[in-house]
Amino acid sequence: MKSITIQGTKRESVGKKSTKALRDAELVPCVVYGGETPLNFSAEEKAFKGLVYTPEAHTVSIEVDGKTIPAVLQDIQFHPLTDKIIHADFYQLSEDKPVIMEVPVRITGRSKGVVAGGVLRQTYRKLKVKAIPANLPDEIVVDITALKIGNKFYVESLKNDKYSFMHPDNAVVVAVKMSRNASKNASAGQDDDDEEVTETAAPEATSAE
Repeated sequence: MKSITIQGTKRESVGKKSTKALRDAELVPCVVYGGETPLNFSAEEKAFKGLVYTPEAHTVSIEVDGKTIPAVLQDIQFHPLTDKIIHADFYQLSEDKPVIMEVPVRITGRSKGVVAGGVLRQTYRKLKVKAIPANLPDEIVVDITALKIGNKFYVESLKNDKYSFMHPDNAVVVAVKMSRNASKNASAGQDDDDEEVTETAAPEATSAE
């Protein structure tokens, strides 16, 4: 998984006044958990650009007082009016300790159902996975080629030995729905070919590929 570097300065004071002063100086108060003790530091808001404003998933190398701490972003808070980042929480990575992270979903292939006039509905743009740092994926690839109208692709079909999903097995990642035009065409052709319409509209089928 790709990593970005955030350079920070250790905070000696964590009171409200010092926090406000940091934000006035366009610095973000941050905390790293997961070590022996939480580490409070501050960083420039622009340092978060490659971490927050991107569809990709990244780990983080936090550099504070000459030390580098590998971490993942756990929570981030924005100002309700200005959308400025006002706080960030990180979790320190350990080689043998699993972490939970959101990973983007990338759709590949051209669905048979979409070609037939159906509409693709993507329920999840990101999925939460749990893994040791070395096994964290850059993305989750979902091949929708085999999906026909009425078919759904479930989280269960993505199971593997490297990481687990923090979602139910029956959570729907993508589905191909019947569009209005496809529904009209199916209704118009029902008298001529009832069997074909029934097969096309068969619900709840799952693609394992």
